[in-house]
Formats: sequence, structure tokens, C-alpha cells
Amino acid sequence: MENFRNESDLLGTLQVPANAYYGVQTQRAIENFKISGQYLSSYPHFIKALAMVKKAAAKTNYELGLLDGDLYQTIAEVCDELLAGNLQDQFPIDMIQGGAGTSVNMNANEVIANRVLEKLGKEKGDYQFCSPNDHINLSQSTNDAYPTALKMALLQMNQDLVEKLKKTIAAFREKGKEFHDVIKMGRTQLQDAVPMTLGQEFEAFAATLEEDISKLNANANLFVEINMGATAIGTGLNAPMGYANLCAKNLAMISGYPIVSAPNLVEATPDTGSYVIYSSAMKRLAVKLSKICNDLRLLSSGPRAGLFEINLPPMQPGSSIMPGKVNPVIPEVVNQVCYKVIGNDLTVTFAAEAGQLQLNVMEPVLSHAIMESINFLGNALDALREKCITGITANKEVCLNMVKHSIGIVTALNPYIGYKNSTEIAKEALETGKSVYNLVLEKGILSQEKLDEILDPANMLKPHHL
Repeated sequence: MENFRNESDLLGTLQVPANAYYGVQTQRAIENFKISGQYLSSYPHFIKALAMVKKAAAKTNYELGLLDGDLYQTIAEVCDELLAGNLQDQFPIDMIQGGAGTSVNMNANEVIANRVLEKLGKEKGDYQFCSPNDHINLSQSTNDAYPTALKMALLQMNQDLVEKLKKTIAAFREKGKEFHDVIKMGRTQLQDAVPMTLGQEFEAFAATLEEDISKLNANANLFVEINMGATAIGTGLNAPMGYANLCAKNLAMISGYPIVSAPNLVEATPDTGSYVIYSSAMKRLAVKLSKICNDLRLLSSGPRAGLFEINLPPMQPGSSIMPGKVNPVIPEVVNQVCYKVIGNDLTVTFAAEAGQLQLNVMEPVLSHAIMESINFLGNALDALREKCITGITANKEVCLNMVKHSIGIVTALNPYIGYKNSTEIAKEALETGKSVYNLVLEKGILSQEKLDEILDPANMLKPHHL
């Protein structure tokens, strides 16, 4: 049977596993919040961000004369251990919880304190030598430490997401070059429009996603403004003079981000506007990505009764009853991820709106929704690039045949024979099954030489002199 140690808090004494670095408040959170099955340990960036915040706070307290030099050095060493990825399993609490993030903050405080005690040769839980509240949480509150750590985590996670997005854009762009000479029909409202190249279509996929890099980065830049030193509600109670700006400076040095203290800490403490706008950028990306996946599924539909202009890499058998069927499973799963991200954005919106007076207590579900969306999107981008985009091939003859037999090429005749004549030819072509080309020659409207020049699909891919 596992050994336990007794720890006490406001509510009384509780048993904590003897070898655990977390303490009584974390243990209560483990027992109280069995909600999502996703734990703080599922988000290593968040743990590293908490370590950055606690290290910056300790450095600031030391520089302001509130923390002993030896204790500060040991706290800093433990924070560096967390930054290196150690003790991840000591953060077992559910991401969705009551208490406005207090459990997350105390989980970090307890783990750091108990590891410090161990390094000092003391017993875990012997908090007279290093206390989660009196030393690790010195000059802080959950209400400034938690949102600051969340912002540090999101700055890191955004960098990862943008890198994955850039790789996906490059994959689409490479296909655009590969398919530069594959002539096909463009479509509007799922009806034949005018010719284009498959390369133009794939380059457009790259271009629309590329716009989102700047949106994600610009919105993530709002996270550099923090409220450390606000303590409970922004008045700075129990934090020394100069703490806010000095802590921001120290956190900037530790994190490498241009961190600044918010100009109004009372305003900044309940404010969740930066999360709302960053989530909206992810929703925008999800909407675009889902549209692209819809297009890939349409373009690859068939193989006999669909468009069949492209082939997606076959990833797995598609049916338990229909032999030979292969489904577009990668675009399908990316579509579903995008729906999840769009839903998470609504969660963020409701959670942000739920702020009351000097605090927003719904930040745990907000933080979970945003971080889950970043992870889901990043994984989906990797899957789409590695298991779909890079293996796409074109059915060149299928694409060209559709152009040759399309009514849509009559659009190119408008400037030469007028809209009315073009409409009559299109109508007759539909009714008789004759080609636009043959009908124009039969009616003697244009010479064959001029008609060949106008209806050459390659001449319809860009603006030209009339």
C-alpha cells in the first residue's frame, strides 16, 4: 500500500501520497475536478510558463529584499528543472476546474516548494523552510500569476502553430508549381465557370492560409501585456512598490518575449480581450482550412461518378461493406478538427463574457479551449501535410476533357460576339449536346482561326488585350 503524508489547509487535514511533490490543495483539486480527462500535464507549455512566472517572481522578490538569496537560488534552480521538462507527472489536475485557476497556481507553488525542500535536505511538506504560499507565491495572487502564465504558454504555443502552418503552406505551394500546366475548369456555385489551372487552384490554397500567419502573430502579440503585481484585484495589495514593472522586466529576460506591465492593473486583471481576439484568429484559420478540405474532397470525388480531377493518397480501406472503396479520411478528420476549433471559439466567447466586477472566474475553461484548439490545429496541419497534400496527384486528361466539353468556355466569346449571342449558343449546346466550338463555326460567327485563338484554354488563364 502506498505511503502517505498528512498536510493541512483551511478545510482540515488530508492525506497526500508521500512521494508526491504536489500538496494538499492539489490533492483536493484531483478529488474535486474529474471533468475533462485532460490534465495540466497534457500541456507542457503551460507548466513551463508557470515555471517562468514563478522564477521571475522569485527574482523580483529577491531584488526587492523580500527573499533570502540562498532560497531564491534554489527556487530558480527548481524552476529551471521544470523548464527542462522535469516533474511533468506532478501536475495531475483537470484543466477544467472551479476557483479561477487557484488549483493550477497552487499545484505549481506546491511542486516547486517541495522540490526546493528536497534540495535543501528537508522533508516534503515541511513548509516552515519553504512554503508554497509564503515563499513561492510571495507578492502574488492566482489572479495575476495564472493569467500571466497562460499568456506565456500561448506565446510559445502560437510559435509552434505558426511553424506548422508555414510548412502546410509550403506543401500547397509546391503542388501549385507541380500542377502549373494542368488545365481544368473552374467552378462557381458548383457549376462550370471558366478555365484555370490546377496549379492556380493550389497556389490559392497557399495564399489564403498565408494571410493567417500575420493574423495569428499580431493577435498573439497582445499577450505580452501582463498584470503581475496586481495581486487579488489590481490594487497591488501585499506586493511591494515597484514590483509590477520589475517583475515584467525579469519575465521578459527569462522568457525572451517583450513582456510589459499593463498600464492599469485593475482593468487588466479581469480583462480577457486578448484571448477572445486570438481565438477568433484560430477560428478564421479553421474556417479557411475546412473550406480547403471540402474542396479536396470534391476534387477527388469518384473515381467514376465524381469530379476525379485529383487523387488523394489512399490511407485506409473505406468501407466494411463496399469492396474497393477508399475515403478521403485525412481531409475528413481535418474538417472535424475545424468544427471543434469553431466550437471552442464560442466557449472562449462565453467564458470571456462571464467576467464579473474585478475578476473573470471562467479562465480555466477559456484556457483549456484555446490550448486545445492550438494543439488540435497543429496536429491537423501536420496530418494534412504529411498524409495528404504531399501525395496528391493530378488526373490531367480528366481535367482537360472537362474543359473541352464545358459550356463554360462560351464566356470567353462574350467580348467578341456579345452576351446575347453567347447565351443562345450556350443554350443550344446544352439542348443538342453539340460543342460550343462546332456551333460557332456552323453559324459562321467567327473564323476557325479566330475561334481557335479565343478558345485556347491557355489564353483564358489571365487578362489579355481584346
